[in-house]
Amino acid sequence: MDTWLPLESNPEVLSSYMAKLGVSPLWSIVDIFGMDDELLDMVPKPVKSLIFLFPCKDAAEEDKPKEEQTGAAEGAYPKELFFTRQYIHNACGTIALIHAVLNNPDIEIEEGSVLKNYYNTAKELSPEERGRLLDKNEQFIKAHEENAREGQTATPAVNDPVYHHFVAFVHVGGKLYELDGRKGAPIEHGSSSPETMLKDAVQVCQKHIAKDPTEVRFTLLGLAPTQ
Repeated sequence: MDTWLPLESNPEVLSSYMAKLGVSPLWSIVDIFGMDDELLDMVPKPVKSLIFLFPCKDAAEEDKPKEEQTGAAEGAYPKELFFTRQYIHNACGTIALIHAVLNNPDIEIEEGSVLKNYYNTAKELSPEERGRLLDKNEQFIKAHEENAREGQTATPAVNDPVYHHFVAFVHVGGKLYELDGRKGAPIEHGSSSPETMLKDAVQVCQKHIAKDPTEVRFTLLGLAPTQ
């Protein structure tokens, strides 16, 4: 399995990365500072995706494909939902952005850009084939590495252990889906809507956080209009 440098959960760095991939500058990644209604109401609307960064107790768990955790049955989720597997160490940040953007077709992506080219090639492939395609995509590899080096903290070595993992939540076809490239399929979390997606996704994150009340290393980010 190939290894990339891990991305920092820095909204400015991730927004810059999206722009380099070809995403319209009308959209950015923003911090979400808390999970109560007052703080969620402060996030620019409409929020198109919630990106959740959480710790993995086992460093090796971060990119290990979990075949036993299949999520929705194959073919049970909508055909228009774009899902890719993760076969690259430390690629979870990139895959979360892919899932966040490509499941919102009203977000404009520049023709001929890194992300548009990937989508045009991958859209008719299986999730497994999409993951393998990303592994060999030199444009994506270069863009990812450039932005991994832009963070404010010291850039870790490629083989340093990584203890956090990114997943994305999106609304598609009246349902809330959790998209984690380590797993065999998207995970459906029940009914949702574009207006309630953020708060619905936060409720799922709260259940995850409640499993270990002593753990505080969680980050919430939103894909939202640029202010």
